[in-house]
Amino acid sequence: MLGLLLDFPKQCQAAKAIADNARILFENRKFDKIVFAGLGGSAIGGDLVKSYVFSECRIPISVIREYVLPAYVDASTLVFLASYSGNTEETLSAYRDAKEKGATLIAISSDGALKELANTDKVTFIEVPKGLPPRCALGNLSIIPLCVLAKLGLIKDVGPSINQTARILEELKERNLNPGIGEKDNIAKSVALRLFNKFAVIYSASVHFDVCATRFRGQIAENSKALGSSHLFPEMNHNEIVGWQNPKKLLKNLAVVMLRDDLMHPRVALRMDITRDIIKKEGVNIIEIWSRGDSLLSRIFSLIYIGDFVSYYLAILYAIDP
Repeated sequence: MLGLLLDFPKQCQAAKAIADNARILFENRKFDKIVFAGLGGSAIGGDLVKSYVFSECRIPISVIREYVLPAYVDASTLVFLASYSGNTEETLSAYRDAKEKGATLIAISSDGALKELANTDKVTFIEVPKGLPPRCALGNLSIIPLCVLAKLGLIKDVGPSINQTARILEELKERNLNPGIGEKDNIAKSVALRLFNKFAVIYSASVHFDVCATRFRGQIAENSKALGSSHLFPEMNHNEIVGWQNPKKLLKNLAVVMLRDDLMHPRVALRMDITRDIIKKEGVNIIEIWSRGDSLLSRIFSLIYIGDFVSYYLAILYAIDP
């Protein structure tokens, strides 16, 4: 796992090259909806795409983690089907459903039945490198669809942002995440120590950074074998905030992680500040993690990368092989 984490910046660069060389088997089609179908580590890439293009793409995007697709999927829908293994039963079912509904399909996997179906049906298929746990293939499963959307003219070119993201992640790894760096300067080790034997409650802004909270919670579960929860601002202030009163005995076993960004909506930033102070009064440990980089893509990926390393070091503290 450690080697895969250390190599992740390179995966992001390699994913761009895979997308650049991908052969799209359709042309001159107009879409009014985009759907990503997948589960687990193969679905989070769709979440990232949706988060990233929130303020840019004029076509609505959905991420479906199910056997069937919604009724609105039709001949005007572009459907990405992602299954790292190629054998996820829900995704294979969604493939058949998308095909029956007349949607345009793009399949992404390393092998398996999905590859066979795509090749048989002459559907656009993009193959990613084998040998990874699906959750470690996020670079491939997010950057490739982003590049394809840019190639189709649905979003602007993401090449420069990918290059900056890979550079920011490499710098972050060398300065703040590498296992050779001590706790004082290693943000992931520091956060993991504060989460050890605690139930992690993860918060982020809903616009652009919801994927970061979802990913962090999922990585704590899969890598650290520990439970956590996640919620989003501003919605959290309209329900969950009042829950930070009881049960009193439970509160001392919680630790809050706030995933933050300098350019988030100013009202959301203010809400997070106020909420932090309210929860602190209950004696709960508050951890704030800030994004890095200038481009939106680098800021999203930096929070994800830090969270991935936190889950790795937390697994080590629990004496678990991640």
